[in-house]
Amino acid sequence: MEASLRVNNIEVIYDHVILVLKGVSLIVPEGKIVALLGANGAGKSTTLKAISNLLHAERGEVTKGTIDYRGERVEQLTPNGLVKRGVIQVMEGRHCFGHLTIEENLLTGGYVRHASRSAQQHALERIYAYFPRLKTRRKSQAGYTSGGEQQMCAIGRAMMAQPSMILLDEPSMGLAPQIVEEIFTIVRDLNQRENVSFLLAEQNTMAALRYADYGYILENGRVVMDGDATSLRDNEDVKEFYLGIAKDGASSTGSFRNVKSYRRRKRWIA
Repeated sequence: MEASLRVNNIEVIYDHVILVLKGVSLIVPEGKIVALLGANGAGKSTTLKAISNLLHAERGEVTKGTIDYRGERVEQLTPNGLVKRGVIQVMEGRHCFGHLTIEENLLTGGYVRHASRSAQQHALERIYAYFPRLKTRRKSQAGYTSGGEQQMCAIGRAMMAQPSMILLDEPSMGLAPQIVEEIFTIVRDLNQRENVSFLLAEQNTMAALRYADYGYILENGRVVMDGDATSLRDNEDVKEFYLGIAKDGASSTGSFRNVKSYRRRKRWIA
């Protein structure tokens, strides 16, 4: 399978002193969904921002390694330059324009294409076919819609630019389980029908691994495990530490809190 995105041994430092990512490498094959998993603070969002070149706004920089997209080095591109090549990030927290309507938010995503009015309308109808909730709320101010509708709006806005890859950061955050399933189902549909590759940063490991093709687990800024989604779901360490299921099938929440970091790392490496 041809690699669409290839991250090679990158290191990220904030404020010239804080080492956040330590030799992270990953591959997103063309037309696949890859999950980037781990606890809060593991480095998932930083990895996405390193790829989309948004680190400088937070006084961060890639100090080692390379990032290739479709065979081209892209770590020195501007965020705008990367968007023009088809890579778009949907930020954690959705970040819709609250004072604009849902439809106006979606239209902002299409400006990068400089499309005609008829082409924009066609693109809108395509988005509404995937997100029927948005069509119902198209004239509502985004700031007065639900968190799930805002997340759908953010993904739809990215799709308006007709990307080949979307970097999706914590799409399930703060949403009810039913809405999470609805959003992940739409992501899978976009992947299969529109051939959009996804790199998905997510704390909800169980949901992500049901829809992803492959996964990487980050811990303290390092990749500690990777594999196809099925093998990760069946892995005993992943079940215990990230899905909350002990070997006997019982909840491992209590024991997980008491396991020391060095013991967990020893098991990963082994």
